[in-house]
Order: sequence, then structure tokens, then C-alpha cells
Amino acid sequence: MINWTSWLDYSFMRNALVAILIITPLFALLGTMIVNKKMAYFSDALGHSALTGIAVGVVFGMQDTTISMVIFAVVFALLLNKISSRNTASTDTIISVFSSCSVAIGLAILSAGGNFSKYSAILVGDILSITTQEIGYLVGIFAFTILFWIFGFNYLNAISIHRTVAKSKQIPVKLMDNLFAVLVALIVMLSIKWIGILIINALLILPAASARNISENIREYHLFSLIFSLFSGIVGLVVSYYTNVATGPMIVIIASVIYFATYLYGRRK
Repeated sequence: MINWTSWLDYSFMRNALVAILIITPLFALLGTMIVNKKMAYFSDALGHSALTGIAVGVVFGMQDTTISMVIFAVVFALLLNKISSRNTASTDTIISVFSSCSVAIGLAILSAGGNFSKYSAILVGDILSITTQEIGYLVGIFAFTILFWIFGFNYLNAISIHRTVAKSKQIPVKLMDNLFAVLVALIVMLSIKWIGILIINALLILPAASARNISENIREYHLFSLIFSLFSGIVGLVVSYYTNVATGPMIVIIASVIYFATYLYGRRK
């Protein structure tokens, strides 16, 4: 008989659980606005830019490349946001070019001399490696995000519904867009070590997209996104422990199953 609580006997699993209880609500909140603002491509490009941020840190001889990742991501996010604000047919193409170029430069620098193996772990992440001190950092990020959400959500929501009307109501559209882009950049970069470059965008998008399939109002939208995100994170962590599969990909698999289930339910309804 399987003991379904045995995984809690290990401190690294308890730390991972606490981290998931912090990260998934953050991603659930951000994801709803990313989906509303049609920024899925933006956030994907932003996640991949982490490689270039690390490469910049390596070039400048930084021991801790987190600072270079954050600085580069903020600049990259503002640049992408400016491109995205231009309502042209080629916006996605331009973002793709910037993203591809950024990733290529990062890979070229990090792979010089055959050293890329030192950084390959960041592709899939390892939430089981998170420490108590790093959890403290996440709590600080979570508190800051909640404050931003309390004061900025109505503005962001108005902008996502109709930018022109939002401007006519004296809402600082460009400022709010840039602040949100910077917030997404900060959270993505500070979480990518544990989530992984290849799957972080999926964790941002899938719970919100699932919630949108079945929600009838904004409250349900946020509530379902939060529930799906937490459920995917916790179940993915437990299943990965018993199946000996990487935690990040397993969480994404659970979130994907939820998305397809809600999609089919939404179509029938």
C-alpha cells in the first residue's frame, strides 16, 4: 500500500510545496492578464531571454548571474512592449526575430568552450533545490505583486478591454503597460531557476486559458485560474515524486489535461 504522505518526510519536498503555494498563485494572477492582453507570445520570448541575461553576466564575470538576468529582462520586456504596442501585422514576426536572436546570442556565449552543460539545468528547472532563504524572496515578490494588483488591476483590465476608452478616462496606458511588463519580467526571471526556461510560459498561460474556457465573469476567471494553478502545482509535485519524473514538466502535463478538459466542457456548454 502506497503511503501518500511519505513525500512530506523530506525537507526539500516541503520547501518545494511551500514554493509552489507561492509561485502558482502569482502565475495565476499574471496569467489572467497575459491572456486578456494577448501577451502569450510576449511572455514566451521573455522567458527565453533568460539565456542571454545569463550570458551577459558571464561576459562581465559576475558570480551571481541573477542580477544580469533581471536587468536584461527588464530592458528586453520594455523593448518588446514597445514593439507590441504598434498595431502592425508584423508585430509577432518582429518579436520572434528579437527572441530568436537573443536566444542564439545567449547559446553562443554560454556554449563557448563546451561549457553549456553548466547552465543546461535552467532549461527545465529544479524546484526541489529551492532553499528556505529563496522562499523568503518569493514571499517578498508575492507581497509586492498583490499590492500592485490591488492598485493597478482596474487600470490594466480597462486597458485590456479597450485602450482608446482607457485613454479617454485619463488612465496612463503606456505607464501601466510598462509596469506590468516589468513585473512579468521580474517574476519570470526570479522564478526561472526553479521552473525552467522551456516550460515557464506554459505555467503562466495554461491555468488562465483553462479558466477562460469555463468562466462567466471576471471573479470566476480569477478564481478558476487560481484553483487550476494550485491544483496543477500540488498534484504535479506529488506525482513527480512517485513517478521519478521532473517536477516542472509534470506540472505542465497536469495543467494541459485540465485545459483540454475545460475546453471540451466549454464547447458543450
